[in-house]
Amino acid sequence: MLTSTTDVAVVGAGIVGLATAYELTRAGASVTVYEAGAPGGGQSAGDARIFRHAHVDARLAGFVTRSRAIWREWSDTFGTELVSPDGAVALGPAVESRMQVLRTLADVTVRPLDAAELRARLPLLAPYDGPAMLDETGGAIRTRAAVTRLSAALGDALVRDHVLTLRRTASGTVEVRTGTRRGTHAYVVVCAGLGTAPLAHGIGLSLPVQVSAHVRVTFAVREAPPRRLATLQDSSGAFGEEGVYAAPVPDNSRYGVGLAASVPVNDDGRSIDPAALDALATRAADYVRVALPGLDPTPVGHVHCWVTTLPWGDDGVAVWEDDGIAFVAGHNLYKQAPALGVELAALAMTGTLADELRPAARLGRD
Repeated sequence: MLTSTTDVAVVGAGIVGLATAYELTRAGASVTVYEAGAPGGGQSAGDARIFRHAHVDARLAGFVTRSRAIWREWSDTFGTELVSPDGAVALGPAVESRMQVLRTLADVTVRPLDAAELRARLPLLAPYDGPAMLDETGGAIRTRAAVTRLSAALGDALVRDHVLTLRRTASGTVEVRTGTRRGTHAYVVVCAGLGTAPLAHGIGLSLPVQVSAHVRVTFAVREAPPRRLATLQDSSGAFGEEGVYAAPVPDNSRYGVGLAASVPVNDDGRSIDPAALDALATRAADYVRVALPGLDPTPVGHVHCWVTTLPWGDDGVAVWEDDGIAFVAGHNLYKQAPALGVELAALAMTGTLADELRPAARLGRD
Protein backbone atom coordinates (compact mmCIF):
# COMPACT_ATOMS: atom_id res chain seq x y z
CA MET A 1 0.00 0.00 0.00
CA LEU A 2 1.32 3.43 -0.96
CA THR A 3 1.67 6.03 1.76
CA SER A 4 1.66 9.83 1.58
CA THR A 5 2.09 12.66 4.05
CA THR A 6 1.14 16.24 3.24
CA ASP A 7 -0.13 19.18 5.26
CA VAL A 8 -3.70 19.01 3.96
CA ALA A 9 -5.80 16.46 2.13
CA VAL A 10 -8.71 17.58 -0.01
CA VAL A 11 -11.26 14.88 -0.79
CA GLY A 12 -12.97 15.60 -4.08
CA ALA A 13 -11.72 17.40 -7.19
CA GLY A 14 -14.93 19.07 -8.21
CA ILE A 15 -14.77 22.83 -8.51
CA VAL A 16 -14.92 23.45 -4.73
CA GLY A 17 -12.17 20.93 -4.00
CA LEU A 18 -9.97 22.27 -6.79
CA ALA A 19 -10.48 25.85 -5.57
CA THR A 20 -9.62 24.85 -2.01
CA ALA A 21 -6.49 22.97 -3.02
CA TYR A 22 -5.37 25.83 -5.27
CA GLU A 23 -5.72 28.37 -2.46
CA LEU A 24 -3.85 26.05 -0.09
CA THR A 25 -0.92 25.77 -2.48
CA ARG A 26 -0.88 29.54 -2.89
CA ALA A 27 -0.63 29.78 0.90
CA GLY A 28 2.41 27.48 0.87
CA ALA A 29 0.79 24.27 2.12
CA SER A 30 1.60 20.85 0.73
CA VAL A 31 -1.61 19.24 -0.54
CA THR A 32 -2.96 15.89 -1.69
CA VAL A 33 -6.24 15.92 -3.64
CA TYR A 34 -8.05 12.57 -3.71
CA GLU A 35 -10.52 12.09 -6.58
CA ALA A 36 -12.04 8.82 -7.74
CA GLY A 37 -12.96 10.06 -11.21
CA ALA A 38 -11.82 12.81 -13.51
CA PRO A 39 -11.40 16.29 -11.99
CA GLY A 40 -14.48 18.40 -12.59
CA GLY A 41 -16.74 15.38 -13.03
CA GLY A 42 -19.60 14.36 -10.77
CA GLN A 43 -21.66 17.32 -9.61
CA SER A 44 -19.29 19.74 -11.37
CA ALA A 45 -19.79 18.18 -14.81
CA GLY A 46 -20.90 20.07 -17.90
CA ASP A 47 -19.79 22.82 -20.28
CA ALA A 48 -21.25 25.85 -18.48
CA ARG A 49 -22.84 27.07 -15.26
CA ILE A 50 -24.57 30.31 -14.40
CA PHE A 51 -22.78 32.95 -12.40
CA ARG A 52 -25.46 35.08 -10.78
CA HIS A 53 -25.37 37.47 -7.84
CA ALA A 54 -29.12 37.28 -7.15
CA HIS A 55 -30.15 35.24 -4.12
CA VAL A 56 -33.00 35.46 -1.66
CA ASP A 57 -30.48 35.59 1.21
CA ALA A 58 -28.67 38.93 0.98
CA ARG A 59 -25.70 37.46 2.89
CA LEU A 60 -25.19 34.90 0.13
CA ALA A 61 -25.44 37.62 -2.51
CA GLY A 62 -22.58 39.38 -0.71
CA PHE A 63 -20.55 36.16 -0.46
CA VAL A 64 -21.01 35.50 -4.17
CA THR A 65 -19.85 39.05 -4.92
CA ARG A 66 -16.55 38.18 -3.23
CA SER A 67 -16.39 35.07 -5.36
CA ARG A 68 -16.89 37.07 -8.56
CA ALA A 69 -13.81 39.13 -7.76
CA ILE A 70 -11.76 35.95 -7.40
CA TRP A 71 -13.09 34.61 -10.71
CA ARG A 72 -11.69 37.80 -12.28
CA GLU A 73 -8.36 37.30 -10.54
CA TRP A 74 -8.16 33.71 -11.76
CA SER A 75 -8.98 34.82 -15.31
CA ASP A 76 -6.04 37.22 -15.19
CA THR A 77 -3.72 34.66 -13.61
CA PHE A 78 -4.57 31.87 -16.06
CA GLY A 79 -4.88 34.14 -19.10
CA THR A 80 -8.31 32.89 -20.10
CA GLU A 81 -11.93 33.97 -19.77
CA LEU A 82 -13.66 32.13 -16.93
CA VAL A 83 -16.98 34.02 -16.84
CA SER A 84 -18.61 35.30 -20.02
CA PRO A 85 -19.12 39.07 -20.39
CA ASP A 86 -22.71 38.78 -21.62
CA GLY A 87 -24.57 39.02 -18.33
CA ALA A 88 -27.25 37.02 -16.54
CA VAL A 89 -30.93 37.59 -17.35
CA ALA A 90 -33.78 36.77 -14.97
CA LEU A 91 -37.50 36.76 -15.80
CA GLY A 92 -40.49 36.68 -13.52
CA PRO A 93 -42.23 38.28 -10.56
CA ALA A 94 -39.19 38.07 -8.27
CA VAL A 95 -37.19 40.49 -10.42
CA GLU A 96 -37.96 43.59 -8.37
CA SER A 97 -37.08 42.00 -5.01
CA ARG A 98 -33.86 40.60 -6.49
CA MET A 99 -32.86 44.02 -7.76
CA GLN A 100 -33.56 45.58 -4.36
CA VAL A 101 -31.10 43.18 -2.72
CA LEU A 102 -28.42 43.60 -5.39
CA ARG A 103 -28.60 47.39 -5.36
CA THR A 104 -27.25 47.29 -1.79
CA LEU A 105 -23.99 45.75 -3.08
CA ALA A 106 -21.37 48.22 -4.29
CA ASP A 107 -19.77 45.93 -6.87
CA VAL A 108 -22.92 44.71 -8.60
CA THR A 109 -24.70 46.46 -11.47
CA VAL A 110 -28.27 45.36 -12.05
CA ARG A 111 -31.10 46.97 -14.00
CA PRO A 112 -34.48 46.20 -15.56
CA LEU A 113 -34.69 45.23 -19.21
CA ASP A 114 -37.29 46.34 -21.71
CA ALA A 115 -38.39 44.01 -24.51
CA ALA A 116 -35.92 45.43 -27.03
CA GLU A 117 -32.83 45.03 -24.88
CA LEU A 118 -34.01 41.63 -23.68
CA ARG A 119 -34.12 40.58 -27.32
CA ALA A 120 -30.58 41.87 -27.83
CA ARG A 121 -29.28 40.01 -24.79
CA LEU A 122 -31.26 36.82 -25.47
CA PRO A 123 -31.96 36.59 -29.20
CA LEU A 124 -33.05 32.95 -28.80
CA LEU A 125 -36.02 33.91 -26.61
CA ALA A 126 -39.63 34.11 -27.76
CA PRO A 127 -41.40 37.48 -27.33
CA TYR A 128 -41.83 38.35 -23.66
CA ASP A 129 -43.08 41.55 -22.05
CA GLY A 130 -43.06 40.69 -18.35
CA PRO A 131 -40.56 41.68 -15.62
CA ALA A 132 -36.94 41.14 -16.67
CA MET A 133 -33.57 42.14 -15.25
CA LEU A 134 -29.91 42.04 -16.21
CA ASP A 135 -27.08 41.27 -13.82
CA GLU A 136 -24.32 42.88 -15.89
CA THR A 137 -21.37 41.04 -14.32
CA GLY A 138 -23.15 37.72 -14.22
CA GLY A 139 -22.67 35.30 -17.07
CA ALA A 140 -21.75 31.77 -18.09
CA ILE A 141 -18.92 30.16 -16.14
CA ARG A 142 -16.43 28.52 -18.49
CA THR A 143 -16.39 25.31 -16.49
CA ARG A 144 -13.98 23.25 -18.58
CA ALA A 145 -11.43 26.06 -18.72
CA ALA A 146 -11.63 26.51 -14.95
CA VAL A 147 -11.19 22.82 -14.21
CA THR A 148 -8.34 22.47 -16.72
CA ARG A 149 -6.38 25.46 -15.39
CA LEU A 150 -6.85 24.58 -11.71
CA SER A 151 -5.93 20.94 -12.31
CA ALA A 152 -2.80 21.94 -14.20
CA ALA A 153 -1.80 24.27 -11.37
CA LEU A 154 -2.11 21.40 -8.88
CA GLY A 155 -0.12 18.93 -10.98
CA ASP A 156 1.03 15.85 -9.09
CA ALA A 157 -1.03 16.79 -6.03
CA LEU A 158 -4.01 15.15 -7.76
CA VAL A 159 -4.32 11.47 -6.84
CA ARG A 160 -6.82 9.27 -8.72
CA ASP A 161 -8.27 7.07 -5.98
CA HIS A 162 -11.46 6.74 -3.95
CA VAL A 163 -11.51 7.51 -0.24
CA LEU A 164 -13.01 4.85 2.00
CA THR A 165 -12.41 6.14 5.53
CA LEU A 166 -11.14 9.02 7.62
CA ARG A 167 -9.72 8.48 11.10
CA ARG A 168 -7.96 10.62 13.67
CA THR A 169 -4.66 9.18 14.88
CA ALA A 170 -3.07 9.19 18.32
CA SER A 171 -0.44 11.64 17.06
CA GLY A 172 -3.09 14.24 16.17
CA THR A 173 -3.06 13.75 12.42
CA VAL A 174 -5.89 12.46 10.23
CA GLU A 175 -5.55 9.16 8.38
CA VAL A 176 -7.08 8.86 4.91
CA ARG A 177 -7.53 5.34 3.54
CA THR A 178 -8.20 4.89 -0.17
CA GLY A 179 -8.35 1.91 -2.46
CA THR A 180 -4.55 1.66 -2.71
CA ARG A 181 -3.17 4.28 -0.33
CA ARG A 182 -2.89 5.32 3.27
CA GLY A 183 -2.23 9.01 3.82
CA THR A 184 -1.66 11.05 6.96
CA HIS A 185 -2.37 14.75 7.05
CA ALA A 186 -2.56 17.57 9.55
CA TYR A 187 -5.99 18.53 8.21
CA VAL A 188 -8.61 17.14 5.81
CA VAL A 189 -11.21 19.09 3.83
CA VAL A 190 -14.02 17.01 2.33
CA CYS A 191 -15.70 18.47 -0.78
CA ALA A 192 -16.99 15.19 -2.16
CA GLY A 193 -20.55 16.02 -3.14
CA LEU A 194 -22.64 12.88 -2.76
CA GLY A 195 -19.79 11.22 -0.87
CA THR A 196 -19.51 13.93 1.79
CA ALA A 197 -22.26 12.86 4.18
CA PRO A 198 -21.17 9.17 4.30
CA LEU A 199 -17.58 10.17 5.16
CA ALA A 200 -18.92 12.50 7.85
CA HIS A 201 -21.05 9.68 9.24
CA GLY A 202 -17.91 7.58 9.54
CA ILE A 203 -16.49 9.97 12.15
CA GLY A 204 -19.80 10.42 13.97
CA LEU A 205 -21.25 13.52 12.25
CA SER A 206 -24.73 13.54 10.77
CA LEU A 207 -25.13 16.04 7.92
CA PRO A 208 -28.72 16.94 6.92
CA VAL A 209 -28.08 16.45 3.23
CA GLN A 210 -31.05 15.65 1.03
CA VAL A 211 -30.20 13.71 -2.13
CA SER A 212 -31.95 13.80 -5.50
CA ALA A 213 -30.95 13.67 -9.18
CA HIS A 214 -31.13 16.19 -11.97
CA VAL A 215 -30.77 16.44 -15.74
CA ARG A 216 -29.62 19.33 -17.94
CA VAL A 217 -30.26 19.08 -21.65
CA THR A 218 -28.19 20.76 -24.36
CA PHE A 219 -29.71 22.12 -27.57
CA ALA A 220 -28.08 23.49 -30.72
CA VAL A 221 -28.64 27.05 -31.91
CA ARG A 222 -30.61 26.92 -35.18
CA GLU A 223 -28.67 29.57 -37.09
CA ALA A 224 -25.29 31.26 -36.73
CA PRO A 225 -24.34 31.60 -33.05
CA PRO A 226 -25.21 35.07 -31.75
CA ARG A 227 -22.34 37.36 -30.81
CA ARG A 228 -23.90 38.03 -27.40
CA LEU A 229 -25.83 35.44 -25.38
CA ALA A 230 -26.73 35.91 -21.72
CA THR A 231 -27.62 33.17 -19.28
CA LEU A 232 -31.28 32.77 -18.34
CA GLN A 233 -33.30 32.16 -15.21
CA ASP A 234 -37.03 32.03 -15.88
CA SER A 235 -39.52 31.91 -13.03
CA SER A 236 -42.23 33.74 -14.97
CA GLY A 237 -44.41 30.79 -15.95
CA ALA A 238 -45.02 32.59 -19.25
CA PHE A 239 -43.72 29.63 -21.24
CA GLY A 240 -45.21 26.80 -19.20
CA GLU A 241 -42.50 26.33 -16.54
CA GLU A 242 -41.75 28.36 -13.41
CA GLY A 243 -38.22 27.20 -12.67
CA VAL A 244 -35.84 27.10 -15.63
CA TYR A 245 -32.18 28.00 -16.01
CA ALA A 246 -29.97 27.99 -19.09
CA ALA A 247 -26.41 28.86 -20.09
CA PRO A 248 -24.42 28.90 -23.34
CA VAL A 249 -21.25 27.00 -24.17
CA PRO A 250 -18.20 29.20 -24.90
CA ASP A 251 -18.85 29.67 -28.63
CA ASN A 252 -22.62 30.27 -28.14
CA SER A 253 -23.44 27.41 -30.54
CA ARG A 254 -25.32 25.40 -27.91
CA TYR A 255 -27.46 26.24 -24.90
CA GLY A 256 -27.84 23.99 -21.85
CA VAL A 257 -31.33 24.07 -20.31
CA GLY A 258 -32.43 22.60 -17.00
CA LEU A 259 -35.47 22.68 -14.75
CA ALA A 260 -35.28 23.46 -11.06
CA ALA A 261 -37.10 20.18 -10.41
CA SER A 262 -35.17 17.05 -9.45
CA VAL A 263 -35.95 13.37 -8.98
CA PRO A 264 -35.96 11.97 -5.41
CA VAL A 265 -33.94 8.89 -4.60
CA ASN A 266 -35.65 5.58 -3.91
CA ASP A 267 -35.95 4.00 -0.48
CA ASP A 268 -32.43 2.57 -0.75
CA GLY A 269 -31.04 6.12 -0.65
CA ARG A 270 -29.09 5.89 -3.91
CA SER A 271 -31.09 4.57 -6.88
CA ILE A 272 -33.43 6.72 -8.98
CA ASP A 273 -36.23 6.16 -11.46
CA PRO A 274 -34.82 6.59 -15.00
CA ALA A 275 -38.29 7.30 -16.36
CA ALA A 276 -38.60 10.27 -14.01
CA LEU A 277 -35.28 11.67 -15.25
CA ASP A 278 -36.44 11.19 -18.83
CA ALA A 279 -39.65 13.06 -18.02
CA LEU A 280 -37.62 16.06 -16.83
CA ALA A 281 -35.60 16.01 -20.07
CA THR A 282 -38.83 15.92 -22.07
CA ARG A 283 -40.18 18.91 -20.14
CA ALA A 284 -36.96 20.81 -20.91
CA ALA A 285 -37.42 20.10 -24.64
CA ASP A 286 -41.07 21.16 -24.45
CA TYR A 287 -40.00 24.42 -22.81
CA VAL A 288 -37.46 25.03 -25.58
CA ARG A 289 -40.14 24.61 -28.26
CA VAL A 290 -42.21 27.38 -26.67
CA ALA A 291 -39.69 29.72 -25.03
CA LEU A 292 -36.52 29.40 -27.08
CA PRO A 293 -37.44 29.14 -30.78
CA GLY A 294 -33.85 30.02 -31.64
CA LEU A 295 -32.89 26.52 -30.55
CA ASP A 296 -33.49 23.20 -32.27
CA PRO A 297 -35.58 21.29 -29.68
CA THR A 298 -33.84 18.00 -30.45
CA PRO A 299 -31.33 17.36 -27.63
CA VAL A 300 -27.66 17.11 -28.56
CA GLY A 301 -26.38 16.35 -25.07
CA HIS A 302 -27.35 15.54 -21.49
CA VAL A 303 -25.74 16.03 -18.10
CA HIS A 304 -27.08 13.83 -15.30
CA CYS A 305 -25.89 14.58 -11.80
CA TRP A 306 -26.71 14.19 -8.14
CA VAL A 307 -28.16 17.09 -6.19
CA THR A 308 -27.24 17.55 -2.52
CA THR A 309 -29.37 20.19 -0.81
CA LEU A 310 -29.64 21.40 2.76
CA PRO A 311 -33.01 21.79 4.51
CA TRP A 312 -33.02 25.58 4.59
CA GLY A 313 -32.91 26.24 0.85
CA ASP A 314 -31.87 25.23 -2.65
CA ASP A 315 -28.91 27.63 -2.40
CA GLY A 316 -28.02 26.57 1.15
CA VAL A 317 -24.38 25.95 2.03
CA ALA A 318 -22.54 25.16 5.26
CA VAL A 319 -19.27 23.83 6.62
CA TRP A 320 -19.12 21.34 9.48
CA GLU A 321 -15.78 21.21 11.31
CA ASP A 322 -14.69 18.64 13.87
CA ASP A 323 -11.14 18.25 15.20
CA GLY A 324 -9.07 18.56 12.05
CA ILE A 325 -11.70 17.55 9.48
CA ALA A 326 -14.07 19.88 7.61
CA PHE A 327 -17.04 18.93 5.46
CA VAL A 328 -18.71 21.34 3.02
CA ALA A 329 -22.19 20.62 1.71
CA GLY A 330 -24.80 22.44 -0.31
CA HIS A 331 -26.21 23.02 -3.78
CA ASN A 332 -25.51 25.49 -6.60
CA LEU A 333 -21.94 25.90 -5.35
CA TYR A 334 -20.09 26.42 -8.63
CA LYS A 335 -20.32 30.20 -8.60
CA GLN A 336 -19.32 30.25 -4.92
CA ALA A 337 -16.31 27.98 -5.36
CA PRO A 338 -13.51 30.60 -5.38
CA ALA A 339 -14.69 32.26 -2.16
CA LEU A 340 -15.38 28.88 -0.57
CA GLY A 341 -11.87 27.80 -1.52
CA VAL A 342 -10.38 30.82 0.24
CA GLU A 343 -12.43 30.19 3.39
CA LEU A 344 -11.76 26.45 3.49
CA ALA A 345 -8.03 26.99 2.96
CA ALA A 346 -8.00 29.50 5.82
CA LEU A 347 -9.83 27.01 8.03
CA ALA A 348 -7.27 24.29 7.28
CA MET A 349 -4.32 26.61 7.83
CA THR A 350 -5.50 28.71 10.79
CA GLY A 351 -8.51 26.95 12.30
CA THR A 352 -10.68 30.01 11.58
CA LEU A 353 -14.06 29.68 9.87
CA ALA A 354 -16.29 32.59 8.87
CA ASP A 355 -19.41 32.60 11.06
CA GLU A 356 -21.68 32.83 8.02
CA LEU A 357 -20.49 29.40 6.84
CA ARG A 358 -21.31 27.62 10.09
CA PRO A 359 -24.45 25.46 9.95
CA ALA A 360 -26.22 27.60 12.54
CA ALA A 361 -26.05 30.59 10.18
CA ARG A 362 -28.16 28.78 7.54
CA LEU A 363 -26.49 30.68 4.72
CA GLY A 364 -28.53 30.63 1.52
CA ARG A 365 -31.86 30.19 3.26
CA ASP A 366 -35.00 30.71 1.19
